[in-house]
Amino acid sequence: MAQHQLIPRGASALGSDAERRARGIDEESAHRRYGGANWGAAFFGWLVAVASAVLLSSIVGAIAGAVGAANDLSQDQVQREAGTVSLAAAIAVVVVMALAYFAGGYVAGRMSRFDGGRQGVATWVIGLVVTVLAVIAGAALGAQYNILDRVDLPRIPVPTDTATAGGIVTALLLLLGTLLAAVAGGKTGQRYHAKVDRATYH
Repeated sequence: MAQHQLIPRGASALGSDAERRARGIDEESAHRRYGGANWGAAFFGWLVAVASAVLLSSIVGAIAGAVGAANDLSQDQVQREAGTVSLAAAIAVVVVMALAYFAGGYVAGRMSRFDGGRQGVATWVIGLVVTVLAVIAGAALGAQYNILDRVDLPRIPVPTDTATAGGIVTALLLLLGTLLAAVAGGKTGQRYHAKVDRATYH
């Protein structure tokens, strides 16, 4: 019968700390080699963020529709409460996008060995760049090249009379909220690797 060697706590199959450093696999050297933004992981994190945004916005839309039907709200009532509806919708969009980018940052951080916060930032940057490029392409080449119109992402309905102030404030909150959420998600995803390190090397 095969004998399995038990490794005491504080040691590992790779040997002592001195042996691990001699083999060049200590955490500091690994961080120098593999640290920083992982753009491949960030790209897949962004894909998860987009998918999460579509899914969550569909759920929120279904709930809002059910609430409106249950309360038997007419179009005239909705128009009279346009300010309240727009505020609630803007808050919902910010929350949905923040949750989506938290999920995207989490995936990027989980896929990467180090710097979970940076993976979240990289995920957010990819989303921002793609959005800007899509808007430019749509404006320069026509609506058929605007991929944002083809993806059912949540929109921010701001009344025309408050489009300048309200739209700018909401956009800033959206940018800041998604950035912070992506960073938090990246750091949360990286905790898995930290737990493995503690279990392996300590």
